[in-house]
Amino acid sequence: MTTVDRFLNSITMYRLVLYYLVVVYALAVLFGASGILPENPVDLLFSIFLILATCAATNVAFAKSFGAVANVESTYITAFILALIISPVAYTDLVGIGFLMFASAWAMASKYIFAIGKKHLFNPAAFGVALSAFVLGQSATWWVSSTLALLPFIVIGGLLIVRKIHRFDLVAAFSVVALASIVATSSSVGVLTPILQTLLHSSFLFLAFVMLTEPLTMPPNRSLRILYAAIVGILFAPNIHFGSLYFSPELALLAGNIFVYIASPKGRFMLTLLEKHKLATATYEFIFKPDRPLLFRPGQYVEWTLGHRESDNRGNRRFFTIASSPTEPTIRLGVKFYAPESSFKRALLHMPIHDVLSASHIAGDFVMPRDTNKKLVFIAGGIGITPFRSMVQYLMDKKEERSIVLLYSNKTAGEIAYQEVFDQAAHEIGMKTVYALTDEMAPVPGTYRGFIDGALIAREIPDYKERLFYISGPHGMVEAFKTTLRGMGVSRFSIKTDYFPGF
Repeated sequence: MTTVDRFLNSITMYRLVLYYLVVVYALAVLFGASGILPENPVDLLFSIFLILATCAATNVAFAKSFGAVANVESTYITAFILALIISPVAYTDLVGIGFLMFASAWAMASKYIFAIGKKHLFNPAAFGVALSAFVLGQSATWWVSSTLALLPFIVIGGLLIVRKIHRFDLVAAFSVVALASIVATSSSVGVLTPILQTLLHSSFLFLAFVMLTEPLTMPPNRSLRILYAAIVGILFAPNIHFGSLYFSPELALLAGNIFVYIASPKGRFMLTLLEKHKLATATYEFIFKPDRPLLFRPGQYVEWTLGHRESDNRGNRRFFTIASSPTEPTIRLGVKFYAPESSFKRALLHMPIHDVLSASHIAGDFVMPRDTNKKLVFIAGGIGITPFRSMVQYLMDKKEERSIVLLYSNKTAGEIAYQEVFDQAAHEIGMKTVYALTDEMAPVPGTYRGFIDGALIAREIPDYKERLFYISGPHGMVEAFKTTLRGMGVSRFSIKTDYFPGF
């Protein structure tokens, strides 16, 4: 694992975005003070403090009114986005101050007023500046993209974000469609000029890296993500219009948000803790009752939000795969606890029975193929077993037999989770499970002592080249198995890996 990977794995996606925005803004202040940027550093500092104060006050007020958990991290992110796309104002510019406060207040208010099932519909910053343009006649200038001095930092930080969340497909689709749309509608002669102008002097890169990739306004699977990116890309071209209405970058994004709402699962779910128990060594299961049924496919993940005091640098939100089957009335969450525990996991472990947390953004492509005749191999390491528990329980409940072999690796027998489910599956749907233990000193009946390697796979699954492989577990393990399988002649198209933002 590279230094970059270790850094990306040490923080959540939200914290990475916040750090990125803070660094870009700090550089803007520095460049303004040195004359590289035309923006006055005093105005930049005044504007960000004004926006932060307005966003924070509005968020607290609406959170209390709606009985929601106030998320400070998202407030900071929205504030810095606004500060980077709305030109800074002087403390004597009353009109400019009014614009900043109006856009900031409505950006935060939109998360509560324009929310369906407690999940906001629009990108907050885009909504705030779009409404300001209609009501006040003042628009965002996207000044952060107006100078080449900041461009390298926008690109490097943006690529880190996209690498963290594995959304190169989203950004690539937007880029291709947007540039094609711009070239097709441009009055310039040739292709190179409009493309260079877009890349070097427009909101294109900042919008793609920071705002298009917001998880809560993004579709749940790859095909819908591509379509979402294409819609925003087409409307991003400055010459696209309907009658007298010309699309701005923020309007293009809001149009995409509407598509996401129509095409994706709606709302935020409130989950009441019914039970928690030890599942395996250092692993606990939490069972929740949802306030309404969750519609998901086995193997998908959810963003969990648990408000708690003294949150660490990973914040109060996490993405976890749902361990329960869609056929079950409760929602199961299996969590591995490592020392030292994060503040989120510590709060979860000590969460009283009948307390409530919220969940939203059901998503993920780590799901079984529609073709029930396709032979499958599940490879899991540690708590990476949770999506397979969901899939296997679903198959048993539906009495659906598929040709499946599960290879499950742990250090010791005490770390095996959900063994009763997989043992039951052997009898009910004919699934084969191989338990591999890497650090077990004494032989354990029914298990394989050692690592899962190519030899074990070939011995236990002679027809492995005919199968579709699913791999879930720690990042290093997943990458190692991908290398092993490719070396055994398995096509990369026959390998699916579990991923969710924040991993």
